[in-house]
Amino acid sequence: MDLQFTPQEEAFRAEVQTFLKDKLPKHISQKVKAGQRLSKADQDEWHAVLNERGWYANHWPMENGGPGWGAVEKFIFDTECALAGGPRVVPFGVNMLGPVLIKYGNEQQKNYWLPRMLKGEDWWCQGYSEPGAGSDLASVKTTAVREGDFYIVNGQKTWTTQGQHANMIFCLVRTNREVKAQAGISFLLVDMNTPGVEVRPIRTLDGDKDVNEVFFTDVKVPVENLVGEENRGWTYAKYLLTYERTGIAGVGFCISSLAKLKVVAAKAHKNGKPLNQDPLFAARMAKVEIDLENMKTTNLRVIAAVAGGGVPGAESSMLKIRGTEIRQEILSLIRRAMGVYAVPYIDEAQYEGYEDAPVGLIDEAATAAANYFNYRKLSIFGGSNEIQKNIISKMILGL
Repeated sequence: MDLQFTPQEEAFRAEVQTFLKDKLPKHISQKVKAGQRLSKADQDEWHAVLNERGWYANHWPMENGGPGWGAVEKFIFDTECALAGGPRVVPFGVNMLGPVLIKYGNEQQKNYWLPRMLKGEDWWCQGYSEPGAGSDLASVKTTAVREGDFYIVNGQKTWTTQGQHANMIFCLVRTNREVKAQAGISFLLVDMNTPGVEVRPIRTLDGDKDVNEVFFTDVKVPVENLVGEENRGWTYAKYLLTYERTGIAGVGFCISSLAKLKVVAAKAHKNGKPLNQDPLFAARMAKVEIDLENMKTTNLRVIAAVAGGGVPGAESSMLKIRGTEIRQEILSLIRRAMGVYAVPYIDEAQYEGYEDAPVGLIDEAATAAANYFNYRKLSIFGGSNEIQKNIISKMILGL
C-alpha cells in the first residue's frame, strides 16, 4: 500500500520528477541503472547539479545553505531519485559531517567548511574504524597528542570508503588514555595532504578498490580543527552515526532494486514458466515487498525525529538492521533469478554460449553477482547488525 501524501507533497513530488527528467545526466543514470561503478567525475557532476538547485545538502536547514526540507520531502526526493537512476549522494561531507558541524562546530568552522562542502571544494572521508575497533568503536587507538597549537596524530584507520579520492578526513582520535574509553575520544578534521598521511587501497570481493587503509605518522593537525570540546568526540560520533545508519537503510534504492527484481523474474523462466509464477520464488518476492512497505513508514519516523532535533538511537538501529536485510535479500533474489547468467566480472563480449538467454536478461545479469557480493558489507558497516541489536536491547529493554 502506497503512502498517502497531501496535495502540497504531491506537487513537490512532481517538481522532483521534472527536475530529474531535465537535469539528471543520462550517462550517469544509465550507469546507476546498470549497477556500474561511478567515477569521481560522475559524482562531482551530480553534486554540482544538485547544488545549483539548492538540493545538495538536503539535511541542512536553510540558514546553512540547505533547502529546509522536512522528513516527507526528503523521503520523496530520495525515492524519486533512486527510481530515476540518480546516484546516492556521497554522504561523508554533506550528510554526515555537515550536521555535526552545524550542531557542534564553532562559527569559524561552520563559516569555512560548510560552503566548501556545497561547492565541492573538499572531498571528505570517514576515519572511524580501525583494525581493532570496528563495531567496538570506542576501542580506537589512533592517538592525538597536543603540542602547542597542533595535535600530533599517530595510528591507522581502515575501511575508509572513497579515501582514494578524499582530501579531508574526519577522525575519531584518542586524546586521553586515563579515563573510560568513550570519555577519552576527540573528533578531529585532518587534511590528507599533510605529511605523514598514507592511503593504501584494499581490493574487495567484487574487484573494486573503493575502501582503503589510512596511516598517520606524526601528522600535525591544527588545534582549530578540533570539533567541539576535547574528549567529547564520542557524543559527536553517536550523533553522526544516526545519519549514517538512517542512510544505510536505503529505502529509495530498495524500491528501485525491487522494481528491477520484478523485471528479471518476469524474464527468467523455470520449468517453462516465468520465474515470478514459481510459488516459492513468488513467496519470497512478496515477503520482501511487504517488509519494504513497513520500512517506508519506519524511515519517515526516524527522519522526522532527527529533523525535530532528536537523536534516535534504537529507532535508527532498527531501521539499519531491517533496511540492510531487505536490500541484501533483494540482491540475492536478483542473483538467484539470473541462474547461470549471473557470472561476475564478465563483459558483454564474453557471453558466448548464452544466445538462448531471454531477451534483455544478459544486460540485467552483467553486474548481478558483483553487486550481490559487494553489498554483503551493508550489515557490517555503520555498526554491525549484531551491535545494533545490543543497542536496541540496552535502550528499549534496559538489558
